[in-house]
Amino acid sequence: MVRVGVCLSGCGVYDGAEIHESVLTLLSLAKAGADVVCFAPDKEQLHVVHHISCEPVENENRNILQESARIARGDIQPAKELNSKDWDALIFPGGFGAAKNLSDFALRGADCEVDEVISRLIQETHAEGKPCGFICIAPAICAAVFRETSVCPELTIGSDEGTAEALEAMGAKHIICPVNDIHIDETNNILSTPAYMLAENIAQVAEGIEKLVKTLVERASSQTAA
Repeated sequence: MVRVGVCLSGCGVYDGAEIHESVLTLLSLAKAGADVVCFAPDKEQLHVVHHISCEPVENENRNILQESARIARGDIQPAKELNSKDWDALIFPGGFGAAKNLSDFALRGADCEVDEVISRLIQETHAEGKPCGFICIAPAICAAVFRETSVCPELTIGSDEGTAEALEAMGAKHIICPVNDIHIDETNNILSTPAYMLAENIAQVAEGIEKLVKTLVERASSQTAA
């Protein structure tokens, strides 16, 4: 059975993992017959956002791992305790947590840094030739991780010009992709889909994520069987 690592970044679109994208990823993986390893950094998230007013909440702190456990139903591990040997493929759902908690892309754009442990896990997985999937805004993490390397990942990020320019400033190649499709960077075994960077509803998000997961699991299966 293929094992897939799923990196969560909290719980909620504005300050953590996007819940629709995360659940659709987990559902698609279950349908594909994959074993899932959910994980997240064990540290405080950047801030807490009120999901009705969309304003930061003063004097409130939340732990990324504990918040992510809400989505994973408690079956989750601290990122620092894992390595690329724990899975055959790796997926990052989107949400502002990817740009605020797994990295500081939301604050610094192309000058951002990625959490040290998350960066290590991505680089280890890529070095072993295992497929990696990035959803919605999460491709920004991939671009930042490989910014100062010879790797030039091809990534989707929707149609926002500023975000696309930030990716390319980090050395990645932005690929225009429909919301219901995926792009496969064959050279680097990296898959991505725009999801809520373009989607108008959850059904559109589901189509792209289901395609990404199906393709990623197939690629991981063929590699483990080789």
